[in-house]
Amino acid sequence: MNEERVILSSKQKALRINLNQDIYGTFAEIGAGQEVVRHFFRSGGASGTIAKAMSAYDKDFSDAIYGRETKGRYVCKARVVNMLRHEYDLIVERLDRDDHPSKCFFTYANTIATINFQKTIQGHGWMGVKFQTKPNREPNTVIVHLRFHENDASLQQESCGVMGVNLLYGCYFFQDNPKELLLSLYDNLSRDQVEIDMIEMSGPDFDDVDNRLLSLQLVKNGMTDAVIFSPDGRNLQAADVLYKKNILAIRGSFRPVTKVNIDMIMKGYKMFEQEHRVVPDNIQVLFEITLNNLKSDGDIDEQDFLDRADILCSLGQTVLISNYTEYYKLVEYFSRYTKKRMGLIMGINNLLEVFNEKYYRNLNGGILESFGILFSRDLKIYLYPWKDSEKEEFYTSANTPIHPRLKPLFNYLIFNRRMVDIEDYNEDILDIFSKDCLEMIKSGKSGWEQMVPTYVDTIIKDNNLFGYSEGIRKGLNQEEEA
Repeated sequence: MNEERVILSSKQKALRINLNQDIYGTFAEIGAGQEVVRHFFRSGGASGTIAKAMSAYDKDFSDAIYGRETKGRYVCKARVVNMLRHEYDLIVERLDRDDHPSKCFFTYANTIATINFQKTIQGHGWMGVKFQTKPNREPNTVIVHLRFHENDASLQQESCGVMGVNLLYGCYFFQDNPKELLLSLYDNLSRDQVEIDMIEMSGPDFDDVDNRLLSLQLVKNGMTDAVIFSPDGRNLQAADVLYKKNILAIRGSFRPVTKVNIDMIMKGYKMFEQEHRVVPDNIQVLFEITLNNLKSDGDIDEQDFLDRADILCSLGQTVLISNYTEYYKLVEYFSRYTKKRMGLIMGINNLLEVFNEKYYRNLNGGILESFGILFSRDLKIYLYPWKDSEKEEFYTSANTPIHPRLKPLFNYLIFNRRMVDIEDYNEDILDIFSKDCLEMIKSGKSGWEQMVPTYVDTIIKDNNLFGYSEGIRKGLNQEEEA
């Protein structure tokens, strides 16, 4: 039985680092994040750990040291990356390795903006560590993005200080266990104080780390409600992807992605880009998988998650993992970053769930409150027809079985074209369902290849996704028994 990890205070962590004669480096903090190095100075023994501590609070001084950012933003990933690179290079340049043969060098950096005086802009920031685990070894880098939830600048600064200590401590004492490192960032903190919505690990000690799995852990552990990663598997910060974009999202299991999913996104995209408040070059498409969907078979299967992600990424798609079971929460999340027109593509079967009142019992205003949140935004829903294989019935908005009590609301949204049917769908593929395709792959049956888009079958076979090889073995065994 594993013993529960003892959580040290920030002072204890800082002191343990200070008393380690092999850890030596610099601190550089921009903006409101002037709290991290203070813990190390106050805990004692800092002279053995801190080669330099600096603050480039003034923008001109910051630019003179680290260069100008192309977008003129100071609280951004590019800035903290430049800080880490510049300061770490100075350590290597200025400290003679012969004089410090056992030292593992590090640089801690952050760029933070706390809540403004009018309390109209919530605080956020970036922090990172570039560090060695052995002398003369290439350094690793860990970078995180934070969103502060406390309503006072001084409290946000305190939280930043604690998080910074946790990050540096985790890099040196949990680098062999990335999941534990991630969990340790919340030592002496809570999600109510600060949210981590992006993390990235790289370097020789993290060669086996898949940053997409780290994104998944952020949502699974309740550190954030949504994460995004790019087609090449990089973790992305939401603001960099969604800011002022026309967002078009499709939710599904994508287990695996089928011809129906692709037809939905292609036909929905075609309609969305023709909207007069949509700029085609400004559209951001997202394939969203909810945490509940990932838990459909019990606990989250990380390999199953990666199988889905690998296919979507190979198709050039940006993937969103969220804890937003209800659509109104998803739209509320998008609204943090854009006021432009947004679109949701969903099947009629999903629409029936949206109109199910049981999902809104936690809201004082019930389903009307959720729809108020949805449609007070510039949102349009594109409905894909659904063929019920059990009842052998075909549904569009014209015959969707909405409860009579909610029918006036449904008719209002249809009449005002806040919800519209996708009409040029491919009727030949409506019998395709992901769950049937998955079952065929796992049981070794043939024919599933015609249910998925071109090349997806090759990807599944070549990479043995969704237990393809095991399915082939099962199929052969069944034939032999027969």
